Amino acid sequence: MSTVSVIIPTWNRAGTLKRAILSVLNQTYPVTEILVCDDGSTDNSKQTVLEINDTRIKWIEGTHAGMPSIPRNRGIASSVGEWLGFLDSDDEWLPTKIGKQISAAEKLKTDAVCSNAFRIIPGNESGKPYLNYQGQSLSFKELIKCNYIICSSVMFKRSLLNTVVGFPESIEFKAIEDYTLWLRVATQTSFAYLEEPLVNYFDDPKQSIRSGGMTEAQQRKIILNNLLVWTGKNELKVDNNYFKLARIEYYKSVKLTSQNIFTYLIERFKN
Repeated sequence: MSTVSVIIPTWNRAGTLKRAILSVLNQTYPVTEILVCDDGSTDNSKQTVLEINDTRIKWIEGTHAGMPSIPRNRGIASSVGEWLGFLDSDDEWLPTKIGKQISAAEKLKTDAVCSNAFRIIPGNESGKPYLNYQGQSLSFKELIKCNYIICSSVMFKRSLLNTVVGFPESIEFKAIEDYTLWLRVATQTSFAYLEEPLVNYFDDPKQSIRSGGMTEAQQRKIILNNLLVWTGKNELKVDNNYFKLARIEYYKSVKLTSQNIFTYLIERFKN
């Protein structure tokens, strides 16, 4: 049986944090540890965690950075499991998630896995599947076109960290740091994908960390530029075909960004 470390970044979410932790403790596939990585909470999150009587739970202190990548990376650095799982503190896992995902990864011989999720919007507790993607796996070629991966559904082997490193921590990656990492991971292994929703993803705009008003084209430009730089530094570990695909998509995003700016300026001077 593989060892599993679960990383939960959190900031002032005492109201949902216990639910997230219990969803991990209730897995049919036992976890090795749960790393609750704080980002400088000022509510009673720490007390909420300490009241859960389980030695596998570890509270990791941190000052407030406002970037979920930073506490996630802190958790990665402290983890010991063969597999790393990521769960946002306002989401929850369904009981069979880990077991089904590891079985799927073993069957497809991949080092990463994700799944669909029920998207639950405040005021409507009967969530529907979030993604309409169909297939047993997600390759780099598919992911570079669109991010089909829900962060709270992801697990990957820690051995990948030797190449992919971790989540980017610069402020420009706020809310897009996960997609940036998934693309790196996809250059090393496809993601096994389960169409069955195995996560309850609570989509509350009031609680979400958004990307500062950037357009999708601007986001893609940042992500793909980072991917090109990273693949250049890791050319011995990354197939050149991935670099070529990333370069094509990057120039598409540059063109689209330029068009958006040009359209904006025309509309502005019209008024």
